[in-house]
Amino acid sequence: MTDPILVGLIIFVLASFIGFEVISKVPPTLHTPLMSGSNAISGIAVIGALLMAGSGHTTLTVVLGFIATVLATINVVGGFLVTDRMLQMFKR
Repeated sequence: MTDPILVGLIIFVLASFIGFEVISKVPPTLHTPLMSGSNAISGIAVIGALLMAGSGHTTLTVVLGFIATVLATINVVGGFLVTDRMLQMFKR
């Protein structure tokens, strides 16, 4: 049970199950605030990816950190654009 890969896999499976249960039980009127919250969580992923890319342990960690930074940034920007578009639909 001390293997870090096994612990990480268990955490990933539990987080996936909890995420599916939470999203499936949220009513449609609360999807926009939930999306905004998930954008904040993606911001944390950007910070982690930047730290990983900046650590400079190996070339592989720098490359993977860079890719993670780009993908997380695309997720954050896209999420905010979709949230803004949805909020514009409520203005009359």
